[in-house]
Amino acid sequence: MTIDDFARRFQAGLEAMAHLPLPRARPHYDALCASFAPPHPADMTIRQARLAGVPIRRYRPRDHRAGVVVYVHGGGFTLGSLDSHDGVAAGLAEALGREVVSVGYRRLPEARYGEALDDCHAVAEALDPVALTGDSAGGRLVLDLAVRTSARCPLGVIYPVIGRPTREALGPDAPLLSRRDVMDAWELIAAEASHDRDLAPPTACVEALAVSRDPLTRPLEMALARWRGAGAQVGYHQAENMLHGCLHGREALPEMQRAWQGFCAGLRRRLP
Repeated sequence: MTIDDFARRFQAGLEAMAHLPLPRARPHYDALCASFAPPHPADMTIRQARLAGVPIRRYRPRDHRAGVVVYVHGGGFTLGSLDSHDGVAAGLAEALGREVVSVGYRRLPEARYGEALDDCHAVAEALDPVALTGDSAGGRLVLDLAVRTSARCPLGVIYPVIGRPTREALGPDAPLLSRRDVMDAWELIAAEASHDRDLAPPTACVEALAVSRDPLTRPLEMALARWRGAGAQVGYHQAENMLHGCLHGREALPEMQRAWQGFCAGLRRRLP
């Protein structure tokens, strides 16, 4: 698959759900994302449950080491679910050799951003994870979760919404994600997100993955530079010519697969 093939297919899926009411759009988004996922590893145990009242899905490789990694999915705070990012969570568990717990947090607008963060916090408190990970909107939740809990464990963030976005600070528009999309998402959470706390390192160790064609990459790189300057250990992996959302198609996109593998290897080295 080429990046143009991926972009056309993903954009067509987004356009097909653009005029649907949100309750009907969500399963379309789940199916779109899941359509790129590879089969689950045959030796992986996957179990759905509730923890601290929050829906979760547990991914346990057969030969796994002790310690749980918490994963928080993306989807612009209104979309995404345990189903849409099932392939990402399973891939993370396989690559890290750890049990991964994916969090089915409450979404906006039915819930407030603070309630979504409460759900992630409740799961993290119950598990005492060895790492917190998240992509896109989930990356933002993980960053705010680290600030709330004064987390000491490593963070793994994949093209997160970082800092206080402005049109001037964001990078250029790109297929599948524009600056307007980012600002619309930010408006949903601005009243309760951590605003300028991203100026300081959220924890001592951060592993980050980005794509070159994404308005969120420029502010992420600026934040990572600040965190390095403040003494944090920072690993950074960028997939050239890839787009926001390519995480789902990583198995068929060589550049995304290489960056993903580097990200997972870097995060694995930081785990106890």
